[in-house]
Parts: sequence; structure tokens; C-alpha cells
Amino acid sequence: MKKPLILVTNDDGITAPGLRALIRYMKEIGKVVVVAPDSPQSGKGHAITIDNTLFSANITVDKEHGASEEYSCSGTPADCVKLALQELLNRKPDICVSGINHGSNSSINVIYSGTMSAAIEAGIEGIPAIGFSLCDYAWEADFKPSEEIIKKIVRKSLDQGIPKGVVLNVNIPKVEGKKIKGIKVCRQARANWKEKFDKRTSPAGKDYYWLTGEFELLDSGEDTDEWALANGYVSVVPTQFDLTAHHTIQQLNGWGL
Repeated sequence: MKKPLILVTNDDGITAPGLRALIRYMKEIGKVVVVAPDSPQSGKGHAITIDNTLFSANITVDKEHGASEEYSCSGTPADCVKLALQELLNRKPDICVSGINHGSNSSINVIYSGTMSAAIEAGIEGIPAIGFSLCDYAWEADFKPSEEIIKKIVRKSLDQGIPKGVVLNVNIPKVEGKKIKGIKVCRQARANWKEKFDKRTSPAGKDYYWLTGEFELLDSGEDTDEWALANGYVSVVPTQFDLTAHHTIQQLNGWGL
């Protein structure tokens, strides 16, 4: 049988250790083509480039362990997927995997995540897609404990198929030498960021601002991604890109608009 074509992307940049690990894992499953940002794009959400030019280059980051084809892109993670599908790939990929992100994309973080937005962009185009994140922001994070679970989820997704209109948001706990307990399919926890701006003054006398904040978990449910991660499990949240609040349509129709 023909090997599946796997599009790999991320938001931390094409040289990020998380991406390099994901490439190695995916090479055991199929033919890998990488299209990833040429510089870090964390927190860009689903931004696309419409007021500037996009550049792409066919590059080699790691001759021994790299993909068969790798392209850097000057744009956002969503741009990377668009460019891959429209210009760089010679056929539609069988799956798109994004990550492995350095840091969590659980709960409300999915809104801001470039990692997940790349996967969602693929999902919009009808391609099965998964975003992978490790709850460790360190550049030297240990991705090895997540290897077998990532390969299992990708293989299952290729074999069983991801439901139409759904993208998987997979977060992996930082286990620090302990074994991951297992995988839990969860809902997104209710949470937000309590944010503030740290106002500072530059040497030139100009005011500038640095965004800071604390994560607030507002959900005590044991069926959430945050609970799973806190208890040593990988969380898998089926995420939809149809943002319609279907359950409120009847109520709004009652307004007599």
C-alpha cells in the first residue's frame, strides 16, 4: 500500500525541537513533507498574511533525520498550511499534524494557538488534522515520553478517520521521568486569563507595555483537559471550527428580530 502523505507544521518555527521530534515520529508512519514558519509564531492564532508578501524556501535542517521535503515560510502557521495545499504539495495530504508545541494549548489557550490554527486550517480544507502540545515551555523539553502515544493517535486517526468538521487538540503532560498514565478524551475546561499590562519606560523615554497574566481555572469537572493533564493523562479534545452556538438559535428566534 502507498504510504500516507503527512503534512507537518508548527508555530514555534522550523528549527524547533518539538517539530524535529514530530518529524522523526511521523517518518515511521508515512512520507513527511514539512511546511513551517521560518521564525517563531506563537500566539498568532488564525492570522493570515494579506498585507505583505510571502516567501518560501526549500531547505535542509537535518540531513539525517529530516523529512523528504522541508519548506520554510515567512508567514503564520495558517499561511504555511494554505501555501502547502495550494502551491507546494503535489497531492492532498492524508493527514496534517501540527506541533509538537512547546507549552500547553489546553482549555482557552486553543483560541490563541498558532499550533491549533494550523491544524484547523487543514481541517477546513477537509484534511484530518491534529495539534500536539507538550506542557513544557522549555526549548530543551523532553519529548521522548510522548513518542508512542503520538504515533498511536496518528495511526488510529488514519485508520478510523477523524469525524468531519473536527480537529483533535492533543495535550501531553510534563511527566518528568514518570510514565504517562494513559489517554482521556475530554471536553475543553472553562478557564480564562486574568491579564494585565506591565507599563514600562524605554531609555528614550517612551512608554511601552508588556502583557502578563495568570491562568484561572474556573472548572472543577473531572472530564476536562485540565483535569486529565493535572492527573498525568494525555488529553484529547475534539475541537470544531463551526463556531455557531446552535443551542441558542431557538432562544434568539424568540426575540422577534
